Amino acid sequence: MTDALTVMKQRGLFQQCSDETGLAKLMAAGPVSLYCGFDPTGPSLTVGHLVPVMAMAHLQRSGHRPVALVGGGTCRIGDPTGKSEMRRLLDDKTIAENSLGFRGQLEKFLDFSPGKAIMADNAQWLLQLNYIQMLREVGVHFSVNRMLAFETYKMRLETGLSFIEFNYILLQSYDFMKLNQLHGVRLQVGGDDQWGNMVSGIDLTRRMGGDEVFVLTFPLLTTSDGKKMGKTEKGAIYLDPDKTPVFEFYQYWRNVHDDDVAKFFKIFTFLELQEIEQLTEHRDQRINLAKERLAWEMTALVHGKEQADQARGAAQSAFGAPGIGADVSAIPSAELSGSRLEAGVPFVDLLVESGLVPSKREARQLIQQGGATVNETKIDSVEALATSKSVVDGALFLRAGKKRLFRFVVAG
Repeated sequence: MTDALTVMKQRGLFQQCSDETGLAKLMAAGPVSLYCGFDPTGPSLTVGHLVPVMAMAHLQRSGHRPVALVGGGTCRIGDPTGKSEMRRLLDDKTIAENSLGFRGQLEKFLDFSPGKAIMADNAQWLLQLNYIQMLREVGVHFSVNRMLAFETYKMRLETGLSFIEFNYILLQSYDFMKLNQLHGVRLQVGGDDQWGNMVSGIDLTRRMGGDEVFVLTFPLLTTSDGKKMGKTEKGAIYLDPDKTPVFEFYQYWRNVHDDDVAKFFKIFTFLELQEIEQLTEHRDQRINLAKERLAWEMTALVHGKEQADQARGAAQSAFGAPGIGADVSAIPSAELSGSRLEAGVPFVDLLVESGLVPSKREARQLIQQGGATVNETKIDSVEALATSKSVVDGALFLRAGKKRLFRFVVAG
């Protein structure tokens, strides 16, 4: 069995552990069941979720057994960690739909065949709890003074912390105890901002007669320019292609900062460390080849090799040579009526309709700064109109800056 803790450290997925010596001894004795929770507060996992997902995947490849816990119960409250205000409470139908979407996406990373990873939903036990019973059996073990000392609560006290959110730590701790009871889980993994919640689970499991359990956190991941991982000007990057088109997903990875390439290869792919070192050892033009490989690996993992090939071909056609190439099927697109073009359509409007910019003000600003092009020709005026003369091979290509591209297919 591979030394899992060494792998986690080599991959940049180790921040701190409640008892590293004890956990290493437990792992050396045989497979360890571990878990990480994912509250279905949205319809899709995002790139930000991939850090814990890949941590579980690397641990599974080291011989251990992941439990992917969908928070069908905890998402009814909402984790206050890292939030400046209370999350919007979801109805049952939305939670069920989001949970189903999460399950399908997690199956792309973890092996759920018999005897391997399992999927669980904390709604199974949390929704059955009686409030008085919960207070007597669980709440009695928690110190309000200690809870208020956690960074999560200290930060929220400045902006307002609801009583319902204050209970979240009790439910997450109860999850750990229950998973130990039901599935023999001995380890919880998560982001370092979850440390307080996670170690509370260790204490509750001990107090309620469970096994000795451990927690391991990984660093909170930001890009080299200080941005939160998985965030762009347009918002979060989703794994669902209906929310983030495959081409945009590919381009996100293709355009990461040079300083992030090696780090992202280690965390988000299964390539051997020696190959990663060879791919990223040069900081000249060859780093772009490494970025293409990173983008292809990530797109293939999430969307399949065929989609990854199409996205790479579209990107090479659009960005690899002057003009627009033939293979553009993966580029985000929409229909544009030919009758609209007869009267002329402001490029400002089309930039907004394409989603390349969020507002007309930003569209005008982009044009004034020389950052907007149509079919590789700069749009030189905020009053400029798209007409039938703007169409090339039945389409109109808009570019915002160097990296964002959209194709209007002219119909009628």
